[in-house]
Amino acid sequence: MESIVHAAGEVLGIELSDPVDLGGSARSTVLRCGTAAGGSVIVKAFTGGPESLRAFTAEAAGLSLGLAGPEVLGVDAEWPLLVMTDLGAVPTLADVLLGDDPQAAEDGLLAWAHGLGRLAAESVHRRADLTRLWARYDKGMPSWGDEPWMAQNATALLALLEGAAIAAPPTLADELARIGTAGAEEYPAFTPGDTCPDNNLLTSEGLRLIDFEAACYQSVFMTAAYCRMPFSSCWCVFTLPEGMAAQIEQTYRAEVVTVYPALADDAVWQAGMRQAIAAWTVDATVRMLPRTAEDGPLHRTRRPAPTRRQVLRHRWEMASTMEQFPALAETMRLLLREVAAGWEVARLPGYPAFGHRG
Repeated sequence: MESIVHAAGEVLGIELSDPVDLGGSARSTVLRCGTAAGGSVIVKAFTGGPESLRAFTAEAAGLSLGLAGPEVLGVDAEWPLLVMTDLGAVPTLADVLLGDDPQAAEDGLLAWAHGLGRLAAESVHRRADLTRLWARYDKGMPSWGDEPWMAQNATALLALLEGAAIAAPPTLADELARIGTAGAEEYPAFTPGDTCPDNNLLTSEGLRLIDFEAACYQSVFMTAAYCRMPFSSCWCVFTLPEGMAAQIEQTYRAEVVTVYPALADDAVWQAGMRQAIAAWTVDATVRMLPRTAEDGPLHRTRRPAPTRRQVLRHRWEMASTMEQFPALAETMRLLLREVAAGWEVARLPGYPAFGHRG
């Protein structure tokens, strides 16, 4: 920690002190450090593994676009680390969803959807800027936008089904190839890559995003799916009150329609949403199914948190009715009958905040 603080101070040309560990991950250490002037900054230092180096490049390039996150005050590409403005101790979207104020939770969801939609719209013409910034901070790893993760997921899902002795429909492989185009070049926009509730700060000046470790350009539908599922790749997943998913989805859509008018067509929108939901469902299955032999919460420390089995069953049920992808829908029904039927676990509950609605 001492060496991180010293290196960050060298980047800024000032002395930093009193570091407070804010957590981070296996890839990074995040510190709040005091300045001699009485203020504070956030320092994020990355380890040296390949995924950590990719995360550094994405974070440095993505935040340097200056669209939605804290301001970048300095970067040491050799360490590597970033120094950012401190947005303060403000609530996250996760805080209000897990709290007891339904109005705060609803307002937070609408601010989140509006902010993400505005970010997408404002970023459409900035792709060349991200490419230039990626080259500046490049550590030799491809961006998530260039990673064939959907094709990798398709291969992994077929292997999982075979290993579980579940006979996949014969057309599933072809459908998975079609689903794998969900992140393609049609309707691209910038995303920080992890827009989960605990990475969304509800400040007095509006939504601010943190964690740009998977920043890239991808189809707006891949972000819009977070509204409907909800939160496609996250731990903070519960069910929303009736009609609320549609409300936040429409809030996001209203912003992206300003730059992609074709998305005002309901047929175009619904087809794109179903494809993105299918892609995220395959992703969730591949990530979580191998870890369901012993069920457990999706977050190490935050409570309440759903379990892997609860979230997977919820994802499978949503995808089991997709007429656009009949082989995938049949696969989801097989998983519900042959795997989830044996899980002794409660159904996914609603977000705690809305349980207190009068």
